[in-house]
Amino acid sequence: MHDLRLHRSAAGSVVLMAGAVLVACGGGAEKTATSDTTPAAATATAAHANGPLVYVSNEDTDNMTVIDPRTDSVVETVLVGKRPRGVHMSPDGKYIFVAVSGAPKGGPGIDESKLPPPDTTKDGIAVVDASTLKVVRTLPGGLDPENFGISNDGKYIYVSDENGGTVGVTDVETGKLVIKIPVGSEPEGVTVTPDGSEVWVTSEGKSAIYVLDPKTNKIVTTIPVGKRPRSVAFTPDGSRAYVPAEVGGNVSVVDVKSHEVLKTIPIPEAVKGKTAKPMGSVMAPDGKTVYITNGRGQTVTAIDTKTNNIVATFEVGARPWGIGISPDGKELYTANGPSNDVSVIDAATHRVIKKIPAGGSPWGVAISK
Repeated sequence: MHDLRLHRSAAGSVVLMAGAVLVACGGGAEKTATSDTTPAAATATAAHANGPLVYVSNEDTDNMTVIDPRTDSVVETVLVGKRPRGVHMSPDGKYIFVAVSGAPKGGPGIDESKLPPPDTTKDGIAVVDASTLKVVRTLPGGLDPENFGISNDGKYIYVSDENGGTVGVTDVETGKLVIKIPVGSEPEGVTVTPDGSEVWVTSEGKSAIYVLDPKTNKIVTTIPVGKRPRSVAFTPDGSRAYVPAEVGGNVSVVDVKSHEVLKTIPIPEAVKGKTAKPMGSVMAPDGKTVYITNGRGQTVTAIDTKTNNIVATFEVGARPWGIGISPDGKELYTANGPSNDVSVIDAATHRVIKKIPAGGSPWGVAISK
């Protein structure tokens, strides 16, 4: 759509609410739904070979939308499994990982006592081959997996089990769930620190970060943050973390070494009558700005990581949740659940360039090289 798209660098993959990770995809596989072999699939494969692609999980339609950012057009829709939410790339761009769940969808306004029982056979982490857009494996991920992080050596996946209050550790090579580690209630965001030495897990119920040592698989500390934390974004040097809290309406700035909160940043209302509900987060590739989606506030907030002050809060769409940023840092993509679309935003001007139709209730965003 814009010439600037053609100048994107081959910088590392940029994903929603998790550090970039390398994964090996052998063994322990269970085949599941795959994409079809249509001309659109061939178009998507050609686009994959020519530059970045944007992958958006659609919670209500069991699929993933693939967008070519050079044209801001959908090039394929891939069936991945039930209720896909968290989505992340391997740093080599070969695989897309998607959390799928057989638990019925709840949320505000829904009487969860009347929902059908969960189908746990549908729970797992779908592994999609980026070159063919086919699901090649489904890894175990505990009950109702929502989001996850992957160790920097690619050997383990850390999956939030929202219903069980644990983080499951899955061995990628064997395809087996190694251990479940108790954390606070309603864990959601799981992010590996840039150096791989810690795994941070947000507990919505306890309003805290649980810090896991991946060498021992033990919790080493907890960090109190705002009410109902949803995700974590680290600066590239791993010195600080930014944790949006949905109910708290703020973002905690945390010193990674000391595990101390340095500052709490209130997020303002920018759309009249729409209170900010900070949820998703993504760090700019240069580490100078972190972007926070504000859910029902219909906005994104940009925070300067040098001053830890808000640069701008701007309207993007209906209930933005997942967010990704292009490898050159010039464009943002938000998943807007209620309107079933993805907003493309110019990061310099904070203006929405285009809204792209997606599947039902877009949730997560991942962007390849």
